[in-house]
Amino acid sequence: MPDYVLGIDQSTQGTKALLFDQIGNLICRTDLPHRQIINDSGWVEHDPLEIYENTVQVVKNLVDKANIDKNEIKVLGISNQRETALAWNRITGEPVYHAIVWQCARGAAICENLEKEGHAQMVRSHTGLQLSPYFSAAKIAWILQNVAKTEKMAQAGELCCGTIDSWLVYKLTRGKEFRTDYSNASRTQLFNVSTLSWDEEVCGLFGIPRSCLAQVTDSDGYYGETDFDGYLNHPIPIRGVLGDSHGALFGQGCLKKGMIKATYGTGSSIMMNIGEKPIFSNHVVTSLAWKIGGKVNYVLEGNINYTGAVITWLCKDLHIINSPAETQSLAEIASPEDQTYLVPAFSGLGAPYWDSDARAVLCGMSRTTKKEEVVKAALESIAYQITDVLKAMSQESGIEISELRVDGGPTKNEYLMRFQSDIAGIPVLIPSSEELSGIGAAYAAGLAQGIYDSDTLFSLAKRRRFEPSMVQEVREQKYQGWKNAIVKVFS
Repeated sequence: MPDYVLGIDQSTQGTKALLFDQIGNLICRTDLPHRQIINDSGWVEHDPLEIYENTVQVVKNLVDKANIDKNEIKVLGISNQRETALAWNRITGEPVYHAIVWQCARGAAICENLEKEGHAQMVRSHTGLQLSPYFSAAKIAWILQNVAKTEKMAQAGELCCGTIDSWLVYKLTRGKEFRTDYSNASRTQLFNVSTLSWDEEVCGLFGIPRSCLAQVTDSDGYYGETDFDGYLNHPIPIRGVLGDSHGALFGQGCLKKGMIKATYGTGSSIMMNIGEKPIFSNHVVTSLAWKIGGKVNYVLEGNINYTGAVITWLCKDLHIINSPAETQSLAEIASPEDQTYLVPAFSGLGAPYWDSDARAVLCGMSRTTKKEEVVKAALESIAYQITDVLKAMSQESGIEISELRVDGGPTKNEYLMRFQSDIAGIPVLIPSSEELSGIGAAYAAGLAQGIYDSDTLFSLAKRRRFEPSMVQEVREQKYQGWKNAIVKVFS
């Protein structure tokens, strides 16, 4: 009988179930969306119960679609949207409030107060992260400060506070296990990345008792067993948990120091494996890649606000294209001599600039600049931003980057991939599979369960390769033009 590996990828927009065979091939996928609950203040929430119910249902749909014997599923791996935080009653398993999504900045005042009190540097040195409402800590603190009775529940040990992975593990094991992995813990802004434990001092600043937080477990550790609310005849172990970007890094096979991947989505996560010791940077953040095989790996990570969203802006806001697919052909017929640059700082700039007050500019246009040139500038802005982060990471780590592994929808755009390789001056590699986050968690689970062999598993991956062909002098001129345009967003 075949041994199947099941992956759950719980993302911002929905939940996917992924089925993998004995050699790691993705053979079936099903999806279910969930509501995006947004109020007039721009607060973004998800219903945790809806997410859990969708998780169970999407597995049932997968088994039906794949037409397999559900008893042949042997192990589960989970990847999840990071930083989204929630709290629930430890006894009843009922959420006390909706999950507060990573995009939601309602904890800004909490962070601003801590910064005024002079705590920002300490938080950064302990957690590797800039003090920001983006991370889970301020979201959990907001719940404790604003949702009735939660502070008393927390002090009494009756409250679980965590990220989506710990919520799913808790619910899937019927409340027996309250666990999170090292990658997710490192993105809460409550975890000390040097001591590898919840940080008492930082937790105290945010008013979050450590007793409310999950047990931190190896990313390929044992997270209990689940039968998906009785759907399976026999429970299966949960043996892989990773935050989505970390899952993509693992799925890309970036297992060694110096290997780096970029995920092109609405925004982008660029992540470099820096090995078994942390490196602290002023331009990018330090997190844990995972703890797998008993060993911790660290990462440098840079997050960019607008990459794929730039293409959406062209389509939905400027209305100069009808679909993202048009961007490649338009960019290819644009004048190569045009010097238009777009810096898409629509809501500030992320790594490596970290300026929330920066605003977008479109500059360098001439009388002959047309739609095609604007589209080309928009596409190229994606590659320039990622190159900025690559250069910062290489400089901070002292590691020369030899190639960039990429994933996400925009990687289908050949113009963008060629330009990314040219402007960064390194090969760009695109895997044949798209579901890298779920693949990473499923692979971790399959390896832990003894279904997969690491050497064989990653050697089978097929990748399309783009090599740089731009003359060095031209590359330098174009990149200097970008740096000149960047200066304008701060003036």
